[in-house]
Amino acid sequence: MPQVSEKGRAMPPSPIRKLVPFADQAKERGVRVFHLNIGQPDIPTPDVALEALRNCRERVIEYTHSAGNLSLRRKLAGYYRGVGIDVTEKNILVTTGGSEAINFAFMSTLNPGDEVIIPEPFYANYYSFATICGVVIKTVTSFIEQGFALPPVAEIEKVITPRTRGIVIVNPNNPTGYLYSREELEQVAELVRKHDLFLYADEVYREFCYDGREHFSTMNLKGLEQNVILLDSVSKRYSECGLRVGMLVTRNEEVLATALKFGMSRLCSPAIGQLIAEASIDAPASYFKAVHDEYQERRDFLVKALNEMPGVVCPKPSGAFYAVVKLPVDDAERFARWLLEDFNYQGETVMVAPANGFYSTPGFGIDQVRVAYVLKISELKRAMEVLAKALECYPGRVL
Repeated sequence: MPQVSEKGRAMPPSPIRKLVPFADQAKERGVRVFHLNIGQPDIPTPDVALEALRNCRERVIEYTHSAGNLSLRRKLAGYYRGVGIDVTEKNILVTTGGSEAINFAFMSTLNPGDEVIIPEPFYANYYSFATICGVVIKTVTSFIEQGFALPPVAEIEKVITPRTRGIVIVNPNNPTGYLYSREELEQVAELVRKHDLFLYADEVYREFCYDGREHFSTMNLKGLEQNVILLDSVSKRYSECGLRVGMLVTRNEEVLATALKFGMSRLCSPAIGQLIAEASIDAPASYFKAVHDEYQERRDFLVKALNEMPGVVCPKPSGAFYAVVKLPVDDAERFARWLLEDFNYQGETVMVAPANGFYSTPGFGIDQVRVAYVLKISELKRAMEVLAKALECYPGRVL
């Protein structure tokens, strides 16, 4: 019988999506599932984006430029300048979602066997992208007891080897919601300069920073003009996850030209997606303020509700819309599956993402889950009631 590839066998399943069949089965049994497992916002997409979709008059949906429509890239450059990042359309490659931006960045700068360093827990798909490219992920651990702050730079430097080619920073962080300060990023910049590394900067959640804190972009770190590769997406910013439009942004002309060759191989990003993304950039400031305030309110409610449950620990995230939570359970993955297979409270249950899939170190995150506060307060309130009941009766509860 023909066999699948070694790379296919090595590809990890998504810790966010692998429990979906159990959620589907629960729904078939008539159980309502509160989805806290995935970063799919319930926030409405901006009206200007939906109007662009409704008013599309194209007679033929044509290929676009492999780098993305020039009009979109110019408008994106204007957006970036508006948030203090000085680039032009010549620095931007439009990709099929932020995922493709990451893939293109890795394939353009890394050879099989090369290493990149990333703080754990980290967005699980980075491991998938590294597997596709034959790249080795090396981690430094951030701990829940410190609110998932950046590990000491000295610890990061210990992981650097002759095969190290870059550092990945997700800011604000997925899955922890931690917001790296300018001072922390400056420390990373020192290592990047010292060891002549790439700095892959995932800033997809830039708009979602709370408690009056502001986002500082790695694109504004001095002396790293040729080192920084910005990875971005419209998915979360405009609540357009299904649009599949992302961006790779860099001032390094060789990297961009190389990434464009990969872009040519897939021809172009979705034409309709680019049309809607371009319109989305005109969303008014009032849209972002309302979304920001809504997420901050959800975060405040969620963190308070979780920390009031016996044995639960939830640091207060400063950005994005995720929290990594420590639960009084023997195995969070087993608990997450039990929630869907064996438990319901008044016909309802909760779906969470086991956090062990966001760690590279074996055994880490075994009692943690990632929770996405992407539901309105009334639904979050009910979800927390259901989760509290589940923790009370879970057979593997740890006292």
